[in-house]
Amino acid sequence: MTKAELIDKVIGEVGADKLTKKLTEELIEATFEAMKDSLLKEGRFSYPSFGTFSVKERASRKGRNPQTGQEIDIPASKTVSFKPAPKFKEGLK
Repeated sequence: MTKAELIDKVIGEVGADKLTKKLTEELIEATFEAMKDSLLKEGRFSYPSFGTFSVKERASRKGRNPQTGQEIDIPASKTVSFKPAPKFKEGLK
């Protein structure tokens, strides 16, 4: 799903008479900004019935350059992981 498709989906769910595309886009942007801020400050964002996003640390490790086969060091990094809520996970079956 693209950003434009998400905007259209939200408008379809709520009703075109209640939201404009511009207002819907601003609301979605504000939502994702709040999620990002929570992850940066608290390391986690949880939404009941959807799931939990959390910051995870990856340890440094050895890897290989696929073109040359040469061993390289991959530095430690942080990433965001997602754990779906039980109801959401159940729906994936």
